[in-house]
Amino acid sequence: MALFLYGTLRYPPLLEIVLGRAPGGAAVPARLPGHAVHWAEGQGFPLIVAQKGGMAEGLLLDGLSEAELARLDFYEGGFGYALRPVTVQADDGPVAAQVYFPDPGRWTPGAPWDLAGWVAGHGALTLRFAREVMARMGRNDAGQVAALAPFIRARAWAQMLGQNPAPTALRRDARPGDIEISERPTGFEGFFRLKHFDLRHRRFDGGFSDWFQRETFVAYDAALVLPYDPKTDRVLLVEQLRFGPIWRDDPAPWMLEPVAGLVDAGEAPADAARREAVEEAGLELGALQPMMRAYPSPGYSSEFYHCFLGLCDLSGPRRDTNGLRDEHEDIRSHVIPFERAMALLDSGEINAMPLAAMLLWLARHREHLRASA
Repeated sequence: MALFLYGTLRYPPLLEIVLGRAPGGAAVPARLPGHAVHWAEGQGFPLIVAQKGGMAEGLLLDGLSEAELARLDFYEGGFGYALRPVTVQADDGPVAAQVYFPDPGRWTPGAPWDLAGWVAGHGALTLRFAREVMARMGRNDAGQVAALAPFIRARAWAQMLGQNPAPTALRRDARPGDIEISERPTGFEGFFRLKHFDLRHRRFDGGFSDWFQRETFVAYDAALVLPYDPKTDRVLLVEQLRFGPIWRDDPAPWMLEPVAGLVDAGEAPADAARREAVEEAGLELGALQPMMRAYPSPGYSSEFYHCFLGLCDLSGPRRDTNGLRDEHEDIRSHVIPFERAMALLDSGEINAMPLAAMLLWLARHREHLRASA
């Protein structure tokens, strides 16, 4: 069977991941007359549409096995793409082929598709995304993977952000070969990803540890912001029900926290902080001051926090409750003097560690911030 590829699968590293092998000489240039390739509006991928006088450029991939076609269907099918027969023009004449067309009305065509631009802006992220998607084949169906796609992309983006490490002036600077990992096929693959693995590492005495088994949550990067009005010396805290305390049998599971949310794939953490301030507190922030970038629970989770102080005006009236209904958010805001926030920290009522750390950061910098307000 021959397949005409017009979009992201023209990128050889991605095609190799999805196909399960390097395509080699089986992929040759081809064109589909009467069609054009456009970005899907607001998305990071293309679609093909009928267009009078158009000419869609692509690759003709021939000699696919049933297993390879199943891999391609798994990758494409959950996102509203299905095969249709066409006749494409190859260098040696017309060839009958199949093309993944989008379901009618599923996506809106945008600007003309640019493969080089897509590779520059989305290629590295998509390769990480595709590796996790294809690893799920046989455990999830295509629809389940599509439903989880935003979260798979967010985890991939977190791993890319993780390539910018903190200094290693005191701690060990890891070298290639210092850590060896053997992944186990077991685990949980949902909104949360639980990885089982065996590991050994270089010890401080220069030797290697024995192999041992561990588990970890492969989580997300989150943006946290503490809104602060330096003119009135007040902060905004949010309150919401949290499930961790429920499962610890804590009788007081409503928590006081900073504004926070996951960093979406491709999103700058500062932009995520501003977005979450609007969603959770109905608040437009002014300048953002970076606080700390840190792991809250590095012993068992890859979760990572980008913390900011959000300078803003908290003097006016505002809605007490906010949150996105489709995410089942029920969030109450509290605008209180800084000294009361510190009293709540001293009493233990503020018992979310990120908020505690952010208030202590503010305590160190508050005098300067107030003087320059």
